[in-house]
Amino acid sequence: MDKVIHDPSRAVANISDGASLAVGGFGLNGIPETLIRALHAQGATGLQVVSNNCGVDDRGLGILLAAGRIGRVTGSYVGENKEFARQYLSGELEVELVPQGTLAERLRAGGCGIPAFYTPAGVGTQVADGGLPWRYAADGSVALPSPAKETRVYDGRPHVLEHGITTDFALVRAWRGDRHGNLVFRRAAANFNPLAAMAGRVTIAEVEELVEPGALDPGQIHLPGVFVQRVVPLTPAQAADKQIEKRTVRA
Repeated sequence: MDKVIHDPSRAVANISDGASLAVGGFGLNGIPETLIRALHAQGATGLQVVSNNCGVDDRGLGILLAAGRIGRVTGSYVGENKEFARQYLSGELEVELVPQGTLAERLRAGGCGIPAFYTPAGVGTQVADGGLPWRYAADGSVALPSPAKETRVYDGRPHVLEHGITTDFALVRAWRGDRHGNLVFRRAAANFNPLAAMAGRVTIAEVEELVEPGALDPGQIHLPGVFVQRVVPLTPAQAADKQIEKRTVRA
């Protein structure tokens, strides 16, 4: 029952080339920065990443991307990362763009054992009709377009079929966690983290504060430990290392 691994490098050691990863965070908020850096040092390549976005050029998933370690991204936002745009447009990176709410539900569905669901989001667009460029060729032509998806009418309104997502591993960050893997997320860092954790077959959580079993109020636990296989407690310096893309303050 004790899932604690103090060494981040040991926690990610068996993530192999070509593995699929669900990664929590929104922008740079709530990203598992320490686990990402450990994975960068570990050297796995050809990774298939499912995340809201792909970090920025020098933070988060951006460091794996810049090192050429990511082969495919499923996400909903690709801004703030010039290297991402360069790799995508040059044909080095395969990208599946998904409406943000649909991405969240696909992760949740996968974690709950639901293979697919219908949603009105994307109907009448290339999301449903197909033709979105998943991969470009070097000459700028579309090498791999997205396929058309099944649609069905419910209550007089068309819906598109979307599939649940499960991944080999998930990397997430929590505010507090106990040795059994029960997690609490703080404020906006509760973004995609619980959903990514649910989707991973092996979920690795870095926690800012490790507590003993029983210290967390059961009613305040956001993610039960059944979804978490490894817990990595952060040092105070690692826990304090938080960035945002753009800081806006009043004059």
